[in-house]
Amino acid sequence: SVMDLTRLAVDAGQLINRAVQYTGESLGQADKTELDPGLEGLLAQADATKTWTDSIISQTEVLLQPSLGARLEDRLYEHLEWSAPPRPRAHELLGDQMTQTGLEIGSNTPYGTALIRCGEAQKQLGEAERKFAESTNIHFLTPLKSFTEGEYRAIQNERKMLVNKRLDLDVAKTSVCDTRSKNMTIFLCTMPSYVSCLCAKAEMELRICQSLFDHQSEITRRALEGISNTHINHMRSLADFVDGQASFFAQGNQHAQELQRQMSSAFGTPGQSSGHQAAVKNQLFTDQTFDLVFTSNQPDELPSPSRTNQGTSSLPSAARDSTRASNATFTNGAATAVASPPPQGSAIHNETQTGDAEAADITASTDVVPDSQTANETHERPVNNGEDV
Repeated sequence: SVMDLTRLAVDAGQLINRAVQYTGESLGQADKTELDPGLEGLLAQADATKTWTDSIISQTEVLLQPSLGARLEDRLYEHLEWSAPPRPRAHELLGDQMTQTGLEIGSNTPYGTALIRCGEAQKQLGEAERKFAESTNIHFLTPLKSFTEGEYRAIQNERKMLVNKRLDLDVAKTSVCDTRSKNMTIFLCTMPSYVSCLCAKAEMELRICQSLFDHQSEITRRALEGISNTHINHMRSLADFVDGQASFFAQGNQHAQELQRQMSSAFGTPGQSSGHQAAVKNQLFTDQTFDLVFTSNQPDELPSPSRTNQGTSSLPSAARDSTRASNATFTNGAATAVASPPPQGSAIHNETQTGDAEAADITASTDVVPDSQTANETHERPVNNGEDV
């Protein structure tokens, strides 16, 4: 109809005027009406809230589902409004593998029993993780997405309308200025009635555009003032997320502690044996260190024969070893320690005792015997058929 065509022509002319005004502002050739500083601050706060909320949503989804392919699949199902098929968690898959391996090895073997118990615990952890993911989606991600996909979009729509009203206002201001500049020329042409009609029309359009701009500014301000309530709602959602996370970690800790107690009670003997072996190794290391210090303090040359050595060499080798060990002293500065024979379990100690016995035998064999005593022993030996007995 004619009215529709007229309305379409008016809208087309309005779009052209807005495009010309926007281009002139971009090139710095046209004046721009600035928004209220408080309104500008609210717009900046809304943009920052939207940006960081998107980042939090993205990272939370990564936390709940690390696999990129699985996340894309879930988004596709969500976009198509289909129900996504259940997907097992990583702990559940690990638990299934452990359980199957334990049954394959044998549930009557210690290793198989341990695998089955660990598999059950992993399944319980996977179930707790699944509940945590569901709770996070409902109580945390859904409120955040409702802001980014609902409230912020409404704010953006109001902002676009405000920008359009501002462009219309600037176009009206430009039109009034152009009309007034042409007024002098037209007035010289003696057409005052026509000039006054153009000026009145331009000024009326300016007043209408100013009123529409102010009204839209108020609507946009009221929409932006809801950001404070949005922050409060997000704080509640964040508290729900923390509560769910604390419950999830508590359940995980409980399952892990229970599994640890079962493993300790079922396989506690190997731990005691390893502790006993560690104690034996420490004792052996102490004995070896003692023997090395004792050997390093022995003189390089054998002592000269004396009556004390002769008396000692006449004792059996075991008695000589015990005598040497009991008489050995170590002097480091002002401290003196009496050595005691180390336990029989040390291999180095046995070698040291063997070396001490051989040194004692050599000392005994090198003792010098007086000639008179040798001659007497030779004359006192009986002779049987010309041979010494």
